[in-house]
Formats: sequence, structure tokens, C-alpha cells
Amino acid sequence: MKRLKTLLAFCSIFVLVTISFAQEKVDVENLKESIKQSVKKDILNDVKNYLGLSLYVQASYTYNFENYQSQSNDLRVFDNKSNSFLIDLAQIIFAKDAEKGSVGYKIKASMGQTAKYIHSAGLGAAGEHFDLTEAYIDYIFDKGNGIKLRAGKFATFIGAEVIEAIDNPNFSRSLLFNYAIPFTHTGLMISYPLTDKLSTSLYLVNGWDNTEDNNKSKSFGLSFGYTPSEIFSLTTNLMYGPEQNNNNSDNRFLVDLISTIKPTKKLSFIINADYGNEKGIDPNGKDADWKGIAGIVKYDFNDTFGLALRGEYFKDTDGVRTGISQEVKEITVTPELRLSSGLIIRPEYRHDWSTKKAFNYVKGIPTGKSQDTVAISFMYRW
Repeated sequence: MKRLKTLLAFCSIFVLVTISFAQEKVDVENLKESIKQSVKKDILNDVKNYLGLSLYVQASYTYNFENYQSQSNDLRVFDNKSNSFLIDLAQIIFAKDAEKGSVGYKIKASMGQTAKYIHSAGLGAAGEHFDLTEAYIDYIFDKGNGIKLRAGKFATFIGAEVIEAIDNPNFSRSLLFNYAIPFTHTGLMISYPLTDKLSTSLYLVNGWDNTEDNNKSKSFGLSFGYTPSEIFSLTTNLMYGPEQNNNNSDNRFLVDLISTIKPTKKLSFIINADYGNEKGIDPNGKDADWKGIAGIVKYDFNDTFGLALRGEYFKDTDGVRTGISQEVKEITVTPELRLSSGLIIRPEYRHDWSTKKAFNYVKGIPTGKSQDTVAISFMYRW
């Protein structure tokens, strides 16, 4: 009996040691795999940071209640297609910020539906699903507060919205962004921060959305930014120059005002106003102008959910921007869901209406004065 007890005790100890060793072996294997994955992640992050690499993907679906058959959202540019799942935009970006005495750069290649609409003249065939949206070099001279020189192709400095929906409060773009202003410029920029609160930039470019100039004259731009506090900022942008093909004398003028008010961390207001005028542009060779104002309010309830509301008015007095002399209004409601993975989902409802028949084209003729759409979009940036 004593020997049996001793044998049982020995077996128990052997089993415990074996289990302990096996557990330790599993832990070691888990540790090895964890280290391996961590090293891979660190290497990937190092390469990403060294190149300034980022990726962006945006997909959507829009349903038009009034214009189902034509599959078109009239007076809309970036979300022009309806009733079809779309890859709106896929981008690969390489970027490095310049510091005093050093060079920076940005290269942004865009693919998808959006690439067709932002394609600048002189950069390949129009209507392609590929666009070299930005390609520029920065250099900051080590003088004073730092004079920045930029040369190449870059997104416009005008307007409260940008090409990538993820950086806007709403999914669809405003009428002002679609029709009142340019998308990109090719040329030079010189900027200088006069103080911590006031900055200025000067532009000499080919014009509006021209990689190659369409005449022998250049367009000039000027921008002033005033940010007295985190609560308020005001930007004034001006642009002047000839934009018509082979026409060096009939100039286009644009003034753009942007004000951002952020009374709390969760609440923000954006007001954007534009006025444009162009000489000799209408079919009778007369001057034409356009004007508009948009207001956006956004409230973030928490880190996961937010809500944006936009309303705007746009008057195309002579029909040179939209093709019809009209006054257009729109209201847009955009909830936003931000997942922990980085994925952003935005459902959206929008109502557009005009003083003229500008919607629901039937055999090339507009039959309606309004349209209602609902959309859902998915956005992810890595």
C-alpha cells in the first residue's frame, strides 16, 4: 500500500510537470508568434512612415426617387450616378512635410468615378478613370517664419470642401464645390505665416483645372487666413485671370470666403460664400456671374456617432456654370458612424430644388424642378 501511494504521488508529480512544461511550450510558441507579428508590423509601419504612404478607398450607393430610369443625379458632380453600386474613389498617396531648409513632396494618384470628374485639361484623355490629382514639391526657406515654395499640381486652395468625402462633413459635395470653384491648379505657390494668427499665400497657375495652359496668360491667386483662436477662423481667397481657350483678355474673377466657428469640441459651424464673374463668356459675348452661400453644422455626440446638416443657395445668373439660368437650393442630412477599425459609414438624405426645370431628364429634356436622393457611403483610410 505504501508503494502504491508513492507510485501515485510520483505519477501525479509527473503529470503536473508535463502539463506545466506543455503550457510553457505553448506560451513560448505564442510569444514567438507575437514577436514575429510585432516585427512585421513595425517594419510595415517604418516603410509606411519613411515613404509617407497612405491609402484611401470610398464606395457608395445612391438612390434617386425622381430619376430612377436615367441613373443620373442631376446637378451633382461627384455623386452623379444613381441606382448603382460604385467605387467612387481609390487613392494611393506618398507625402512628406517640408521643414525649414528641407524638401517635402506629395504624389496622389486617384482612380474610380471621381477621377473622371476632376481630370484636368492636358493630363491625358478626358473621362478616364485615372487621375494624377496632386504631384508637387515643397521647400521651406529658413528665413523668418519660413517661406514655403510649392511647384507642381495641387488641389485648389478655394472652398470649404475637398475632393475626398472623408474630410468633409457630408458625403455629397455642395453646389458651390461642384460649380462655383475649380478643383485643381498647376503652377507655383508661395506662402508665409506673418504671425501665429495670420498667414498669406500667393499663387501663379495655369488656371482652373488646367495641367497645360489653354491660353498664353496665367491666373493669379491670393489667400489670407486669420485664426485668432481655436474657436474661430476666417479665410479669404481671390483668383483672377483668363480661363477661356485661346483668349488672353476676358478674365474670370472669383472671391471665396470661409468661416469656421467651433464653440465646443463637439459642435462646429462652417459658412462658405462665393462670387464669380467672367467677361465675354455667355453665348452673346456678354459678361456673366454666379454666386452662392452654404452653411454646415456638425455635432459629434460621441467618438462613434455624429450628424451633419448642410443647406445652401446657388444662383447661376446667366447659366454659364450649370447650363441653365436658375437659382438652386439644397438641404442635406448626413449621419456618420465611426467604427473602431477606422471604417466610416455615412447614410445621407438630400433634397435639391430649382426655380427652373433642371432635373429628371426625359429624352434630353428636363421635366422636374426637384429631386430627392438617399445614399450610403463607406470610407476607409490607412
